[in-house]
Amino acid sequence: MKPTRLLLLWLALLLAVGIVLGTVRALGIDVAPNLLRINWALLLALLVLAALDSVLIKRLPSPRVTRRLSGSLALGRWSEANLEVEHDFSQSLNVQLFDHVPDGLNFENLPLTVELQPGQRSLISYRLRPIKRGHFSFEHCEVSLPGPLGLWSDKRLLTVADQTRVYPDFARLYDGQLLAVDNWLSQLGVRQHQRRGQGQEFHQLREFREGDSLRQIDWKATARQRTPIAREYQDERDQQIIFLLDCGRRMRSQDGELSHFDHALNACLLLSYVALRQGDAVGFSTFASEQARYLAPVKGTGQLNVLLNTVYDLNSTQRSADYQAAITQLLNRQKRRALVVLVTNLQDEDDEELLAAVKRLGKLHRVLVASLREEVLDHLREAPVQTLPEALAYCGTVDYLYARAEHHEQLCAHGAAVLDTRPGELGAQLVTHYLSWKRSGST
Repeated sequence: MKPTRLLLLWLALLLAVGIVLGTVRALGIDVAPNLLRINWALLLALLVLAALDSVLIKRLPSPRVTRRLSGSLALGRWSEANLEVEHDFSQSLNVQLFDHVPDGLNFENLPLTVELQPGQRSLISYRLRPIKRGHFSFEHCEVSLPGPLGLWSDKRLLTVADQTRVYPDFARLYDGQLLAVDNWLSQLGVRQHQRRGQGQEFHQLREFREGDSLRQIDWKATARQRTPIAREYQDERDQQIIFLLDCGRRMRSQDGELSHFDHALNACLLLSYVALRQGDAVGFSTFASEQARYLAPVKGTGQLNVLLNTVYDLNSTQRSADYQAAITQLLNRQKRRALVVLVTNLQDEDDEELLAAVKRLGKLHRVLVASLREEVLDHLREAPVQTLPEALAYCGTVDYLYARAEHHEQLCAHGAAVLDTRPGELGAQLVTHYLSWKRSGST
């Protein structure tokens, strides 16, 4: 309970008057005795009213608050949280509410002020924006009640338990908010080159068309129909993709609001969505994480929900990446040939270890190494050089990028495809490579 501004103003005014009257008397100036009596009477009356208001406010029943919150929120996106307030007050009352939002969620429009009307429920809202993924628990809501005389304000801490999960930004797919995946991929910069009838899996027979290859002609069907009949193929289905995601310290770099790890996770989910729509199976494995997670490849759109619930609370750690251990574990689990997408940030000290691990993995699986490149490297390389510190920074950056490119060339020479990209472009690049390989039948 704390005094309101009204009580503090009255106290300040009466005390100021008392000090002035006392000072005047001390200077030997006559002051009417009634003025002192009135001042003290007013001060005493104020104290009595304040005591009465404190007793009355303690007798006020606490309002009942219910929080309405979505069970799943998308990282970095604003959403609304609603508070429904019920009460038993016989007269209107202005109250202030402050919801105790967990760390990791930004908020707007708090605290909230609402006028409660007798016999009515009040619904108010504020905005939430998650800045971290994971599981969040709401426990309390704070209500500030004014006293009937307006001299005190009483804070009540109400237990209002709630929980929500924050998924990667890709969680909008979970709610079906994408109108068409093709339009979305186009906005991301993904380009698909259509090749009619050139896939690897038989689809149907149809009449021969201009532009078809002679190899597509089905001679038996042509003889029966007495007109050229061609076989039409589609991209191969029932293939398997496994993401091998580095959760170590190299993925903790920050470009903008999202870390490299969050960009990588979003890109993996994007490619998972596309691959599942193509009829392929998608799996997931982590290394350098607090607790290794593995999800076996499964087909069907329901796998995306399973994948989201598996990784929504996954975070990067301070551990170093052990590529040999990660690939050994994956080889023990995955016996069927698959496309393994290793997402990490390659550095020059990885030469021997990673090269040996990729060579082992490439004997059974097709390997794509997606190496994230910090945006600051591109900025330093493109910035004008005018001073000695700028020249040193430029030379160091170019030297590092050359060493990085040489490392990538070594991986390519041993049969692994390498994708060197900035974090924000990783999703579109992965999908483009995947669709290209699908249509060439090389996955």
